[in-house]
Amino acid sequence: MYGSGIWNGMKVTIRHFVNTYLEDIKWGWNRGFTEESFLEQQSLDTRGIFTVEYPEVKLAKPERFRFIPFLVTEPKDHEDDARKGKQWCTACGICAKVCPPQCIWIVRCKDPDTGKPMTEPEQFYIDIDVCMNCGLCAEYCPFDSIKMDHHYELASYDRTTAHIFDIKKLSKEFSYWQEIAPNRAAAEAEARGGWEHKDVLKERERAARSAAKAADSDDDGGEAKGGRAARGQRGARGARGKAQAEAPETPSGDE
Repeated sequence: MYGSGIWNGMKVTIRHFVNTYLEDIKWGWNRGFTEESFLEQQSLDTRGIFTVEYPEVKLAKPERFRFIPFLVTEPKDHEDDARKGKQWCTACGICAKVCPPQCIWIVRCKDPDTGKPMTEPEQFYIDIDVCMNCGLCAEYCPFDSIKMDHHYELASYDRTTAHIFDIKKLSKEFSYWQEIAPNRAAAEAEARGGWEHKDVLKERERAARSAAKAADSDDDGGEAKGGRAARGQRGARGARGKAQAEAPETPSGDE
């Protein structure tokens, strides 16, 4: 019948319109603002309007969501004083080399005494207006020191300076990465062999090998000392037996 398609389409629109207000009444006009209502609105069983009231309500971000990169640092309450707040980045420059739009600049630290480069960045800049959020820097980093952030609200009135992120703006503690991507952080820790930086894990392995080698040396020394003592005792017993065999027999009084 003429106009049936229009009427069927309007029925869908009217149904969504009515269900939207029914859902608002159901949740006390607080739909989307509580965790329970937000999860229901994002599920397949939701009714009514599907959009969210941004910026009051924001969509949940998956772990694989990626935006501007950030640098991973050690926690400020690290058990090792030398590692507190230390950068995971070694300033190797791989991220800057693989960056397609070339928006990363790195300056390595230098030893004040020798002038030789150190494995730590002195300056680290990312132009967020140029960054294409591809994630190649995080993918190629051999030390898991650069990750893709979930923070996307970066609008400002000054693009000349506010959108050039330095090492201070880019640095975030490792606990932040565990918070926004717990599953990925756990998988990476399992691949590294622990939650710490690769350098820390290697240092612990070297210390463990040195301790095991020292223990083996002590055991070998004890065994050698015990062997020498046993051989000495056997030698003494053999000498006494030989002396007794060579000694002349003393005639008895009856003879």
